[in-house]
Amino acid sequence: MPLSKDDIAELFAPDGVLAVNIDGFTLRQEQVAMAQVVGQSLAQQQLCVIEAGTGIGKTFAYLVPALFAGKRIVVSTGTKTLQDQLFRRDLPLIAGALGRPAKVAILKGRANYLCLHRLEMAERANALEAGLSRTRHRQQTQLLERIRRFAMTTQRGDISELPTVSDADPIWQSVTSTRENCLGVDCPVFQRCHVVAARREAQAADVVVVNHHLLMADMMLKEQGFGDLLPGADAIVVDEAHQLPEVAEQFLGFSVSTRQIQNLCRDVLVELQTQRIDAEALVGAVNGLERSVADGADTLQAERCEFAQWPSAFVESFGAVAGGVQSVVDQLAALASNEPVFAALCERTAEIGRRMNALQETSDDASVAKGVRWAQSTRQGFSVHFAPIDIATQLQAMIQKHGATWIFTSATLSIAGDFAHYLQRVGIEDARTHCYGSPFDYENQALMYLPRQLDDPSSPHHTRQVVEAALPVLEASGGRAFLLFTSHRALRAAATYLQERWGNEAPYPLLVQGDIPKDLLLQRFRELGNAVLLGTGSFWEGVDVKGTALAVVVIDKLPFAVPDDPVMKARLAAIEQRGGNPFFEEQIPQAVLALKQGVGRLIRDSADFGVVMLCDRRLTSRSYGRVFLNSLPPMPRTEKLADVTAFLHRHLSAVGLSPQTSALRAIGES
Repeated sequence: MPLSKDDIAELFAPDGVLAVNIDGFTLRQEQVAMAQVVGQSLAQQQLCVIEAGTGIGKTFAYLVPALFAGKRIVVSTGTKTLQDQLFRRDLPLIAGALGRPAKVAILKGRANYLCLHRLEMAERANALEAGLSRTRHRQQTQLLERIRRFAMTTQRGDISELPTVSDADPIWQSVTSTRENCLGVDCPVFQRCHVVAARREAQAADVVVVNHHLLMADMMLKEQGFGDLLPGADAIVVDEAHQLPEVAEQFLGFSVSTRQIQNLCRDVLVELQTQRIDAEALVGAVNGLERSVADGADTLQAERCEFAQWPSAFVESFGAVAGGVQSVVDQLAALASNEPVFAALCERTAEIGRRMNALQETSDDASVAKGVRWAQSTRQGFSVHFAPIDIATQLQAMIQKHGATWIFTSATLSIAGDFAHYLQRVGIEDARTHCYGSPFDYENQALMYLPRQLDDPSSPHHTRQVVEAALPVLEASGGRAFLLFTSHRALRAAATYLQERWGNEAPYPLLVQGDIPKDLLLQRFRELGNAVLLGTGSFWEGVDVKGTALAVVVIDKLPFAVPDDPVMKARLAAIEQRGGNPFFEEQIPQAVLALKQGVGRLIRDSADFGVVMLCDRRLTSRSYGRVFLNSLPPMPRTEKLADVTAFLHRHLSAVGLSPQTSALRAIGES
């Protein structure tokens, strides 16, 4: 039965069931207000978009009314880590506290589940490759043996259950399935399929936790042998909703890579060997295709270029690869009529061929004209991509097609309280929008430092100046800092400069993104307690460090999208073509949302404190700088280093972590 506003207020009250049954639960009025809006939206089937500032506890705010709604709920998160947190911690905790037992399931994409058939194929392929490289073969054999032991004991087949093999290891691509290579009901181990079992469990659940990639896949793909999730869902909650447009771009586009083709060729040869089929013409076609792929990789020298800029030699090579794909299709067709495995291989090859043909079509084609194509060289070969310029129309149609109640929420959806940019990007109309600020005391817990006398961000000296300006702040904080950069080049330059400056006597542990895996890097940062971490990209959002291990976040410049990114470049051109202003309509809003994410790393708990140091003079020298500043949490601002050192000294002393007095004195005198 849906909850009324009074019911929700009672549940969240200081003496309510949540406070009584959950240690540390405290009343937050913003959380109560959000929960009431979610409850009303579920009851009245209203589309709702909610920005919930850091610390509101938006998970509780949507799960509590969802568990009382009497509806089948799909919750989509931005990452698999958040999925696991919802499934293993938040949902059991809340359901238990409320006394509302619910059947909960977690469902991930295919690539997260061990495929027993693909494992057998990988083992056979490994046996065939025994003579290629002893070291490589031995390592591959050991990994496969470890995975085989895992296959004999696992109930879910979730590869995250095997932490001794990194989820980034290429071996998983050999032993997990894709939509293209899955045999469906024709698979010899279909009855033991982990993907099928996970989907059946999800279809019987009251609450299903998915991620945005799977949500988009379920909206787009009709997979033979598998039931869809969304048609049976009464409500869909999209958490971390700011990530949805980017995920939608990936699914509404397509790509072809050398890895895809090489894996296909390997699978064809393994099946021929396994079934002892003598198909000389097919083997010849496969070998020819592999040679064409190698030639294509050799001709593409540029790191990335758009379709119109492809080197003429690569255009020719790409055509040769497409021809090779068609030759394999022709040869597979003769075997496909009698063998389901070869029928699946034939369809998989044909799909690659269709994508390649689409990528070769001229821009006169109306459907292709709505997107942008580019090629990218990699260490393994090349990849060629198509992405739509504007996903709003397609995403809108998908949302409207499913009659569920949609609720979108994130900490970063609005520009100074205005949701227009986000709503336009995802094609949402007539939505109720709500903006709830953070309950944290930014006025007293945080300080924004805008250092003076820095060059323009385009200056070749800017990165060095950022590090120089940050050094006295790091002394005042005793390390405990994130230095976030908008490019890997700046990250590497800053790391080199700090290493040269500190030498072998670094005052604080220095951690650099890329040296070790991200999760291990964060673990070390938390454990050390006084480290300085340099990061970019993935460290701007989704990273949660509570407590005194993090007291400073330095951001080198406003995070405008890379201007030569082919999708962004095409999107800006389309805005300009219709008479709009690309900078103010697209670049600034996107940068504001990214900056909000970066600044959001600083205060993650009610007891946290710290300084956010923004090193881009455009915040005060350009009129649009006010848009950025007005979109950030309301914290005091200063241009004086003395204010920063005094703030840090006061807060660190309060928790017994005051840096050395001599260091503070030296800073104050500077």
